[in-house]
Amino acid sequence: MTRDDALALDARDPLGAMRARFVLPAGVIYLDGNSLGCLPAHTPALIADAVTRQWGHDLIRSWNSADWIGAPQRIGAKIAPLIGAAAHEVIVADSVSVNLFKLLAAALALRPGRTTILTEPGNFPTDLYIADGLAATIPCVQVRTADLADIPAALGPDVAVLMLTHVHYKSAHRRDMAALTRAAHAAGALMLWDLSHSTGAVAVDLNGAGADLAVGCGYKYLNGGPGAPSFLFAAQLHHNALLSPLAGWMGHAAPFDFTDDYAPAPGMTRFLAGTPPMLSLLALEAGVDLFAGVDMRAAEAKSASLGALLIARLAEVAPDLVLASPRDPAQRGSHLVFQHAHAYEICQCLIERGVIGDFRAPDLWRAGLTPLTLSHADIWDAAEIVGAVMATRAWAAPRFAVRARVT
Repeated sequence: MTRDDALALDARDPLGAMRARFVLPAGVIYLDGNSLGCLPAHTPALIADAVTRQWGHDLIRSWNSADWIGAPQRIGAKIAPLIGAAAHEVIVADSVSVNLFKLLAAALALRPGRTTILTEPGNFPTDLYIADGLAATIPCVQVRTADLADIPAALGPDVAVLMLTHVHYKSAHRRDMAALTRAAHAAGALMLWDLSHSTGAVAVDLNGAGADLAVGCGYKYLNGGPGAPSFLFAAQLHHNALLSPLAGWMGHAAPFDFTDDYAPAPGMTRFLAGTPPMLSLLALEAGVDLFAGVDMRAAEAKSASLGALLIARLAEVAPDLVLASPRDPAQRGSHLVFQHAHAYEICQCLIERGVIGDFRAPDLWRAGLTPLTLSHADIWDAAEIVGAVMATRAWAAPRFAVRARVT
């Protein structure tokens, strides 16, 4: 393939026009949308309006006049089509970590007598930390890990919930959602999926797979901004029985009655706790709105095409970078991982040259393939820069070995 071939692919790209709806800095090829999505071009004006008019002029009236109070449900309903859920099964609140705590606690309560949270070693750290922290607060509850291939055998009668990440944050390996959910249900356990590295990049069908619970991130592929709120999903069949362990006032059936006793709101609203952070929520909504009309199967197909090009080009121009992700696009998410003993230095050198990816310890360089913002020409040009960095060993300059706090 040549660069002209890459340009020809871009000319046929049904998502190509989406690039114009983002702020894409000149001289930068951004391969880190799997960590922090790009800024939607319309977000600054929307946030300025939220600050100056909705907050500055309308003040507290905006909870009603601008429907601030309905934002968690409204934005959740917009995310629902991206994950194969019904509009009333998704709500936006808090962070992934907090929502994991809520849903794990609720799942344990739904399976009395079962005391184990099952997951895999190497899962995203916050998932493991939250599970361990929850277990430490509830007598007899434990967290057990099993390698992915051993999960079905590890689903014993003590397992209340199986918690897995759909697309692994390091390897990009995509788990078989339907098969693992069936295995959990066959053992009498609930299935909880972390969709943080899936939503907005690959097609997801929670209801088609029969999933019980899920969480997901708002600041990666959904482009909600740094620290954007998370979302959580619960299948309709659980709505009457699931209870949040964080019984905050916004999860009350009648929060403005200000009664002393807690009564959970119907449906997903009971998973709200404190007052919604409106500026962050509205920034997330701006990012989510870009997906209106986007076919996630087309987005996934573009991600696969971008990935195939990057794998092929780096095999030619940077053979020392070893692919550590599945080669088959059906088995991976929307990022690629390459292994090298000096991956950190290579990453920093590439950032200096305008190719922004990220590093994951101990020796991995990640390249996010965000289908709404990247072109095939971007990937071709990025590979050329990577090839030059590797061929000249430019990464060996001492300044690139200095570790920053965020990698």
